[in-house]
Amino acid sequence: MLIKTINAVLAVIAGVGGALALFWLLNRLVGLLPGKWEDRLKPYVYIGPAFLAISLYLIYPAIQTINFSFANADSTAYVGLDNYTSLLGSAGFRSTLVNTLLWIVIVPAVTIALGLGIAVLADRLRPRAEKLAKTAIFMPMAISAVGAGTIWRFVYATNPPGEPQIGVQNAIVTGLGFDPVNWLQISDFKFNSLELMVMLLWAQVGFSMVLLSAAIKGVPADTLEAARIDGASERQIFFRVIVPQIRGTIITVFVTVTIGVMKLFDIVYVMTNGDFDTNVIGVQFFNELFTNFENGKAAAIVVMLMIAIIPIMIYQVRHFRTEEAGR
Repeated sequence: MLIKTINAVLAVIAGVGGALALFWLLNRLVGLLPGKWEDRLKPYVYIGPAFLAISLYLIYPAIQTINFSFANADSTAYVGLDNYTSLLGSAGFRSTLVNTLLWIVIVPAVTIALGLGIAVLADRLRPRAEKLAKTAIFMPMAISAVGAGTIWRFVYATNPPGEPQIGVQNAIVTGLGFDPVNWLQISDFKFNSLELMVMLLWAQVGFSMVLLSAAIKGVPADTLEAARIDGASERQIFFRVIVPQIRGTIITVFVTVTIGVMKLFDIVYVMTNGDFDTNVIGVQFFNELFTNFENGKAAAIVVMLMIAIIPIMIYQVRHFRTEEAGR
């Protein structure tokens, strides 16, 4: 333990000290140039190391991943588009894509709806009750996915008939006189995937609520008062005054949750490992890479995920630019 602590302290000192020394050296070198060139080059000198680090740790691995997506399982020979055709031709992978699409469609929309509703209702409570309610709803955000899975196992857990049920849902079912149900094995109408989505909603609604509540509090009070004087109902004020004015925050939360859902892995891995038709693309990638040792297919999955995320990122950047231009 002591050695690890010393190593961690030395790593921090070396990292911070190295960065300071680098910027000090670059600043001295640029300072030796004539005044006009010093002003022109100094911004590039300061962002240069960061750009180099991004290129080294982000752009280069992305290019290598694209390269390996056209290679065989151990990345020793190119196989063209075989990895892509093999994945897309598999019924199991197509089902994985459908599951992932359902998560993308349902979770962000429901997160926004619940977060907005809770934010509006919590804002009408007394200050102390508002803080208590928001703290309780935000608390799951601080729990890891593994911890959340452990908690929700006590909701979905199933024991054989005749044995005590520690799962809340089965305790209710057996209490009503029915046999226990394997909740996470019911794949009809994607029921088990919907149950897993509840876990992510439980963890994400607090995040949505905090941001949307802050945005609602930022709506000018005179605007709301003017609407009330004009005879608008509370429902009309909410949909025609509040929602349009917090549209930017709604879009930001929606995009953030969507990107998080597209990278979903831990909840499904912990609860079902993708079995019973609950697989998502993150778990599929993990299994291809570490279980099947199919480097090429794993890289192809990452490339498809990157392609799917690019339009969302472009929309997010344009949205930020529009908001900045409007200020």
